[in-house]
Amino acid sequence: MTLVGAVLAVHIGCGIAAIVAGTAAVAARKGGALHARAGTGFVAAMLALGVTASILEPFRRPQPGSPLVGFLVCYFVLTSWVTARRRDGRTGRFEAVAGALALAFAGATVWGGLTGSSTPAGRAPVFILAALCLLAGLLDLAAALRRRLTPAQRISRHLWRMCFAFFIATGSFFLGQQKVMPAAVRGSPVLFALALAPFAVMAVWLVRVRLGKRFRAALDRRGGPAMAIPAKG
Repeated sequence: MTLVGAVLAVHIGCGIAAIVAGTAAVAARKGGALHARAGTGFVAAMLALGVTASILEPFRRPQPGSPLVGFLVCYFVLTSWVTARRRDGRTGRFEAVAGALALAFAGATVWGGLTGSSTPAGRAPVFILAALCLLAGLLDLAAALRRRLTPAQRISRHLWRMCFAFFIATGSFFLGQQKVMPAAVRGSPVLFALALAPFAVMAVWLVRVRLGKRFRAALDRRGGPAMAIPAKG
């Protein structure tokens, strides 16, 4: 097996592990032990997925990809994980650095789109990705300037970033790997539903966090559930 083949095998294994762990985290009671363990597994699998993606993208055929794709995966996972870990809601240097990196990624993505970078679906996804990174970077800087997030703000920040990272895993598998699936399911609406499921979960929980009075009251009393791993200290 070649080195690239070995990295690809690790990449595929981490992708499957991320989907399994992410599904368990979604299904488990939020703030419970199972949620924490599944969240930790998801973070570890997604970080490995991002690193291996950065290695593999330049070798992709017929059109090589950018190693920055892996950076994007790690960025969303790490910013979400740190947010969940800090149960007191404090923010600071980490968010400022993350925001600067996200804005730099957005600028590089726009430049790539203007100079010829594309996807099988055209250039539009490139600029959509740049816009998303711009938004995430600005939110990072806003969080850093705020110095402390409310429980609802903290959980919302954790939630949408982790769900977007989850979508990267589900979308890559259920939509990006259809060529290796049975012909009967290729292009099936079921695959699209499975790929987009993290966004449905995100929408439900954002509404609950932002509009559910009982849920907000519980967050205010407890400082919010530990959505990824238990806080230390």
